[in-house]
Amino acid sequence: MPDPQREELARFIATCAQVAPNFRWTPGENLHLTLRFIGSVERVLAETIADALADQPLASVQLQLGGIGTFGRPRAARVVWLGLNAGAEAAGALAAQVDAECVRAGLSREERAFQAHMTLARARSRDGSRLPELAATPRLDPWLAAELVLYSSRLTKTGAVYETLRTLPLR
Repeated sequence: MPDPQREELARFIATCAQVAPNFRWTPGENLHLTLRFIGSVERVLAETIADALADQPLASVQLQLGGIGTFGRPRAARVVWLGLNAGAEAAGALAAQVDAECVRAGLSREERAFQAHMTLARARSRDGSRLPELAATPRLDPWLAAELVLYSSRLTKTGAVYETLRTLPLR
């Protein structure tokens, strides 16, 4: 996502954080579209998956962010996310490539249907929380996602800390 759009989205998130402090809101630098969560694996396995993906043609994806959604019960949202207005199908195809390599490497197939989204916040309570009315999401221009990044994440009390392990170009 281009920096000016990331900054605008970060301002939107800061506004949401004031209205809904019962959620931990994602810092702008941590915003990303997850194609596949691999889980806790040895780094060598993650590198094996990245190597296999690097040997394939991976298509770039034209994306445009859409509206807010949640995971969890309506009155007890666990995750607040931003969906896509454009690019969900192409992102899904890329996610299927990633999942196929995970399976070839010995991991279980992702059982949940892929839902293209960018996580904005997680409820502070494990049981979820009521999400109040939020400001309208900013209208951001479409952009071309030109790289696939393999992250290592570590959850802390203040949120996730991400480390880039590998960046693969999308064509």
